[in-house]
Formats: sequence, C-alpha cells, structure tokens
Amino acid sequence: MKIQNMFQKDINRDINGVIKVAQDDEVSLVQELDEYIITRELRRHFSTFFDNYAKAIDHPTDKVGVWISGFFGSGKSHILKILSYLISNAKVGNKKAVDFFEDKFDDPMMYATVVRCTNIPTESILFNIDIEGPINKDKTAVLRVFTKVFYNHLGFYGEDLKIAKLERFIDEQGKTEAFRMAFEEINGASWLESRAACAFFEDDIVSVLQSVLGMSEISARNWFNGEENTDMSIKQLVEEIKSYVDSKGKDFRLLFCVDEVGQYIGDDSDLMINLQSIVEEVGSKCCGKVWVMVTSQEAIDSVVKISGDDFSKIQGRFNTRLSLSSASVDEVIKKRILEKTEDADGLLRMVYDKEHAVLKNLFTFNDAILDIKGYTDGAEFSATYPFVPYQFIIIQKVLAEIRKHGNAGKHLSGGERSMLSGFQEAAQKVQGNDENAIVPFSQFYDTVHTFLESSIRRVIDRSQNAADKHDGLEQRDVSVLKLLYLVRYIEDIKANIDNIAILMVDDIRTDKINLRHEIAASLERLVAQNYVARNGDTYSFLTDEEQDIASDIRKTTVDSGAIVGSIGQTIFSEIYPSKKYKFNKYDFAYDQYIDETLVGAASGGVRLCFVTVASDYYHAPDAKLIMDSQSNNEIIVRLSSTVQYFEELETAAKIRKYIKQKNVSQLPESIQDIIRKRQAQARKLEDSAKKQIEKAIAEGTFFICGEKVEIKSGETRSKLDDAMKQLIESVYSKLNLVNVFRESDADIIKILNGEPEQGGFPGQGANNEFALNEVSQWLEERYISHVPVSMGDVQRRYQAIPYGWREVDIAAIMARLIVSQKIEIRYGGAVVAKDDRNLVGYLRKKSEIEKAAVSRRIAPSEELMRKSITFLREWLGQMGIPGDEDGLINFVKDTLEPKLAHYEKLIDEYNLDRYPQKEVVTTARDLIYDILSQKRDNVALLTRLIARQDDLLYSSEDMEEVETFFKSQRSIFDAARQLQRDLQNERDYFVTDVEASEKIKMECYHKSAVPNCKEMR
Repeated sequence: MKIQNMFQKDINRDINGVIKVAQDDEVSLVQELDEYIITRELRRHFSTFFDNYAKAIDHPTDKVGVWISGFFGSGKSHILKILSYLISNAKVGNKKAVDFFEDKFDDPMMYATVVRCTNIPTESILFNIDIEGPINKDKTAVLRVFTKVFYNHLGFYGEDLKIAKLERFIDEQGKTEAFRMAFEEINGASWLESRAACAFFEDDIVSVLQSVLGMSEISARNWFNGEENTDMSIKQLVEEIKSYVDSKGKDFRLLFCVDEVGQYIGDDSDLMINLQSIVEEVGSKCCGKVWVMVTSQEAIDSVVKISGDDFSKIQGRFNTRLSLSSASVDEVIKKRILEKTEDADGLLRMVYDKEHAVLKNLFTFNDAILDIKGYTDGAEFSATYPFVPYQFIIIQKVLAEIRKHGNAGKHLSGGERSMLSGFQEAAQKVQGNDENAIVPFSQFYDTVHTFLESSIRRVIDRSQNAADKHDGLEQRDVSVLKLLYLVRYIEDIKANIDNIAILMVDDIRTDKINLRHEIAASLERLVAQNYVARNGDTYSFLTDEEQDIASDIRKTTVDSGAIVGSIGQTIFSEIYPSKKYKFNKYDFAYDQYIDETLVGAASGGVRLCFVTVASDYYHAPDAKLIMDSQSNNEIIVRLSSTVQYFEELETAAKIRKYIKQKNVSQLPESIQDIIRKRQAQARKLEDSAKKQIEKAIAEGTFFICGEKVEIKSGETRSKLDDAMKQLIESVYSKLNLVNVFRESDADIIKILNGEPEQGGFPGQGANNEFALNEVSQWLEERYISHVPVSMGDVQRRYQAIPYGWREVDIAAIMARLIVSQKIEIRYGGAVVAKDDRNLVGYLRKKSEIEKAAVSRRIAPSEELMRKSITFLREWLGQMGIPGDEDGLINFVKDTLEPKLAHYEKLIDEYNLDRYPQKEVVTTARDLIYDILSQKRDNVALLTRLIARQDDLLYSSEDMEEVETFFKSQRSIFDAARQLQRDLQNERDYFVTDVEASEKIKMECYHKSAVPNCKEMR
C-alpha cells in the first residue's frame, strides 16, 4: 500500500500549519476551529482555565492573569486564539465558535461550563505584542501597547495618543459622526483614511473643531500645535477600561489576549513590572470583569529575573498558568495528519509484528537520553508511521534552536513554519513509497531552509552543486550535511557515526552495517572538503565563516612536544595523580615518564612510563620494551593507537594558538562568536581527550619488569594499580621479609625496653626473623671486610631495591639487634646504651643517622666475665652480681660512677680546709676515673677493672680512715681549728711564757683524739 493512501485525510490538502493571532479571515478561522484537537493535555488546561474563569462570574476576583507557556510550536498561540474566539463566542462562518466544540469535549460537565462562560457578553482584544509594540522600548512600553490596542478596539486611532484622546473626547460629546462628516466635506477624504496624516491638514482640522465643537480658531490651533502631555498612566488607562466595561452592562467581560509576551519582555525587569502593574490594577479595579491572557515560550519562573517580594508579587498576578508540552503537539500531528484508515492500521501492525526486532535494532541510539527512541509497539508504529517517535521530540528542539541561534531563523517566531506543516511536507515527499519506507530526519531540513541565514543556505547549496557535478561529493553527502545542520545545537543526540546512520534510515529493510560504512565515507568526504569538522568521534556542520576559520586553524602548526607534555600532565595530575603507590603498609614513590621524558623530580626507585603515538619509541619491537622494562624496573604502557586522543589535543592546541595570534576584540561580532565557539570546542576537546587517554591506557599494552602482561579487567585506574602491584612484587623481591610492622618511636622504645617477642616457630620467618638475619649477616660481612657502616647506610640499603622496607621498620629491626646484643651503636665514638633516650633518634632522624656508627658487637670473653664477677664479689662483699654482659657492664658503671661522684665531692671539701689525707682521696678518684674511661667499650672496661683490682682493694682500705674522719671526727677537727683561730690573738703572750706554752701543748696532746693534731701547730 502506498503511503499516500494510508491516511484518513488527504495528505495534500491545505493546512494552516501556523496559527497567527492577526490572521482573521473566515476560511482560516473556520479551519482552525473545526480541526482544533483537544488532546489529553489540553483537556486539563481547558478545565483549569474555565474553572477559574467561571468562578469569577459568580465571585468577583482580582486573579485575572493567565500565563500560557510552551516551547516554539507547542500551540500556545493557537490555544490563546481559540480561547479568544471561544469566550467571546464570535460567529465564524455560519455558526458560533462554541458550536465547533460540541463534540470535542468528552466530559459534558466541562462543555456545560464552557457554554456558560461563552454566554456572557464578552469582547476580546487579540494581538501580538511584538508586532504592536513601539520600536523604542522603555519601561512603560507594555502600558503604551495596551493603551494603543484598547483605543484601536474602541475605534479610535491608538497609534497616536493625542489624536485618540481627541476622538474619545469627541465621542463622549456624541459628535463623532458630525466630526467625520464635517472633515470629509472640507478635506474630501474620510477621517479614518486621513487621520494618520493629520499633521498635513491643520486648516481642515481647525475648521472642523470650530464648527463641530465650537472652539475658537486660536484654541483649535493651540490644540493642534500644542505639545501638551499625551502620556497615559496605568491608573488612567484602567479607569478608562473600567468605564468602558461598566458602560456595557453588569455581566460584560473584556479580554486582553497578548501573544509572545515572554519574547517581548525578555530579561527586562522594568517591562515585567509594567505588565504586572497593569494586571494588578485591572484585577483590583475591575474585579474579574477584565482578564489578561498572555503567551510565552518560557514559564513565568524563567522569565522573571526579579528576586524577593517582587518575584512573588508578579507570580501572584498570573494565578492561572497553562504549560504546554510535547505531548500536545505529538497528539495533534497524529490526529490531524497521520491518522490511518482501518486497512492501513491493520497492515502497519502486521509489518511491526514481523519486523519489530529489526526496528528495535535500527533505532537504538548511542548515548542518547531515554525518550529518544524508536517504536514501543505496533499501535505506536501505526500511529506515527512514516515517522519515528524520536522525530517528534527532536524536531521541536531543532526549531527552537534554529530560532535561538540564527537571525533569519527568528522569523520562525512569526509562524511561517511549524511542526504541523513540517511533518505534512515530509510525509508528502515519501507518499509514493510503500509501507517499508521511513522518513529520514534530514527531510525536515526543507521545512526550515527558506528561513535560514544566507551563510547556512550557501553551504548547503554549494554542497548540492558539488554533488550534482560529482566534484568531491555525492548526493548522500548533501543529506548528511543537512542532517548535521539540523542537529547542530542538539545535545540530546551525540552526532557520531552510529547516531547519524540511525537518523538517516529511510527504509526498515536498511542494512545498518552497510549504512554505517556509507555514512562514514560521506563524513570523510565532508571533512576533507571542509564542510564538516570532526571533534573526536562527533561531527559538526560548518558555516562559510566557520569553514574559513577551520581552514586557518588546520594550517596552524603546533609543537608536538607541548602536546605530549599536556598528555603527561593529564595522566599524572588527573587520571593517575598519586605520587606514591600504596602497597599494604608501604608507600612507594615512582618516577613518572611520558615518551622517555621525566615528569617532575626523580625518586630513583621504580618507574611508570607511558608511550604515545608521537614517540619513535612507540614503534619499537616488543622485545625492546620487555628488556627496557626489566633493566629500568619499570612499567611501560604503550597507549592504544585506535583512540584519537592525540588528534583531539592537537586540534585544541591549534585552536588556542590560532586565537592567541588574533586580536579578537577588533574582529566583527560574527567572527568573535565563532571564535568563542572554537574556544568552547577546545575545552570540550581537552575534556574529551582526557576520556580518550583513559581509554587508550585501558586498551594499551603493558610491559612490567621484563614481561608483557595482559591486564584484562577493570577501569583505567584499577589497571594501573594492578600493574603497579605486579611491578612492586617483582622489583622489591625481599619486601615480604618484614611481616611485623611498627608505626612510631614509642614502638621502638618498647623493643629497647625488652618488649616480649611474638610467638612463632624458628625457621619460618615469623616476627621478622628473616629480615633480622638478613641485616645481621650483612653487618657481619661489613665487619669482616673492615668497612665502616652508619645508620644512614643501613636505612638507604634496606629502603632501596630489592627490600623497600619502611624507615621505621628498619629502625625497629636494628633495635631488636641491639637488644639481642648483636650490634652496638656508637655516637661520637661512644657506645650508646639501649636505655639512652637519644638512641631512637640515632636510628631514625635524618640529621643523626649519618653520625651514628653501627658495628658488630664484640662480647667479653667468658674468662674475663668470670674474673670480673669474682673480683666484684670480693671487693664489694656481695653475691648478686649480674651474669650477662649488659647487666654486668651496667652494674660496674652503676657502682663506679657514684663512687667517682662521691670522691669528687670529698675533694671539694678539702678545698674548704686543710683536712688530713687528701692524697688518699685524690688517688682513689683517679683510679675510678681511669677505669671508667673505658666505659664506651665493654671489653676494655672489664679488662681495665681486672687490671686495677689490687689498686681498688688498697684504695678501699686507705679510704676507710678518710670515710671515718668525715663521718665522725670532722666536727672535732673543725672545733680544734676554730679554737686555734680564737687563740691566735694571744699567741704572742704564750710564746713569751715558755712554761704556759708547754703546758697547753701537752694538754692538747693528751686530750685530743686527733692523731695529727701537730698539724695545727
């Protein structure tokens, strides 16, 4: 069956596809009212409006504002016009407007409400504010439009307020007919024909004013030449409106039906407030007898750019809001144009049942939003055929975007083209085909072609000429180019090869794979001929000016090194930004390379290297990459060559360089707009390149420490993590020798204080057993080779490959070796005791580890230990002498150091007076000092102790008298010394008296217990 024969109504009949509020010829009005479809959505809107309107009949209200919103082509102007004629119940053709709707409402109650409303005497003033409005819009422009159309409605000349006010004054005097007749008698032409040019008929008008109104010539000429204020305030206008309405009777209603208010107001808050003030004043003064109905492409919330109380106030003035959506247009087109005959419906349902799997595959888009889809079932296939459901949604957006982005396209707002006419024209082009044909989306280009800017039309026309002459293009290429223009601003469908192929389907038997190849070939030719730009996997239409700029950008040269640098920046700052790889308790720093160039500072450990298509190294054989990855302890990722990341970044770099070379501010606005778009394109390309680089990494080839590895699962980051894990395990082969981890100085102090070791069987590596053996063995080798070792050497060795141990764990292992008396730490030449509070710092601090020497500990011989213990028991007279090396050494130090301090204190006492036996104390002090001078070396300390054991015994004996003196005889000595000082003044007397002097001496000798009292003489 041919498509032409499928429709209930002739597809070629005349349809007024676009509703214009000013188009009021009878033929158009009859068709508009007769074919008006009340869809499910419109039924709801009609109910909302008429319920509110009917309430105002019985109950006066100030809520008289109606805001009708909807995208371009949604039917908002149509419903405004229908309501205007319906409520005023104008006679159209041979019947009233309401009679056309008798069978359109499926709810009798709703129709009854409509009839009741239309029975009220009503007049409507229907106008397009964009057409009626003044050229120069100030903040009172809306008021001036309302005044103009109101006076025009009354029959006065609203174009000139001065004349209109004169006419109104004459009318109030009841002399309108007399005035017009008098003017025509004098002038020869009628007043209605001449009033627009009244400035040229001063004498005639003055004469008429004299004869009809009885004005003097001076008064008449003063009025004619006067510059009195002809402005109108909102209050004055509403008073005149109210006066007019009241004069028509108590039930009379007046409607202001204003089309395209949203477009006229734009984002001008003054105009919005002007409209709101009019509606507010009309509502409060006329109490529901005057209504203001407006249309706008945007909902009121989107138009109003005012905040606070004013926003709420404006919204409150338009209490009735009708928002039209795509469902309405969809349903109207299906009922007015696409409704099928019974036979056609049955045939199409059969076709769908047979081909539903094919149809589903044909119309499955790539990355499209959910409502961009094919057929749901046979009923939808029949209802929309030969169109596809997605086309109803996309074409609405296409028309809106063309209107928004093209100056010529703005004529679409006048209504020369609509979706209704567009679908009719597209169906007419395939009407001779059978039930397998589908309208390709490119067909809709012809609907808007005439109203596009010349720069767009020239491109399409030039491509058509090239295709006709087979000059680099084919006919299909032109259709693809038209399609790309239509979806130029549509973001819901990505313009890639797959989606373009779907949009170009023209038969349900199409081989999608072959079609895709054909589309790809068309796109290649269009790109080569500079009609289309490719951004990654998407394509975009180019205007003439855009083609020139695209050509200049293509010729711009950029440094590939800078592009490679940006790839490295993207990888290491965004895709894989961590500077260290976390492996269990470890954080491994790794060097970052892009095309054999280091990014950032080198850590000297493992490497992560990426190779791009710009590098000669990219084409090196796998064997070379395997060998290099092993010798450098690295991962080499050769990025996939199937992903176009480099081309996108190169294009973005060319765009930025091109723009940088231009003085953009001095260029024409149209060129500036293209450059701004190019800047946006560069940003999109860079964003896209990031995703493409991620994909190139994920699909790349991995070489890990001498092996070519296939990492099958995971996203880009997880694959790199997996690769790093394999690298660490390969390079740091002795990492797992450490299996007990420490975290802080406090943990190391616990070890030095004798923390019990964790359980485990010897030989199994538990509790860092193998790590301890590894370090101990190396230190033994250093000792045998007489190579000095610092703690810094230890840290560097075991943090490096193949160990990779943490600094704190290395310090903990060294602490374990210290406690087990296998090593010792020397600082400044002295052995550091395990309880030295600075020892942890010597093991860990960067400022100290180079100064801390590590050596294999040499233990005292058993004989030396035995001799020392025997001597100490004898010398000190106690049996509890420690038997281990550290315990014995500490005991010796703890014994001798207090003695040394004591002897030093005694010597200080000798400095106070000449006490006896000072040389004994000095000798004892020097002896102890000599032994302790070897305390940094355990063997030397015990050796010196045994060597001086006899001296210690003798010294102890000699010190017994001294200790006794200071303990019990010092006070007597001090008293005698004081007595000596007291008698010093009488010394001369006793010296002359020999007998007295001798008696004193003898008395002193016999009574004093001090053996060396002679020293006091």
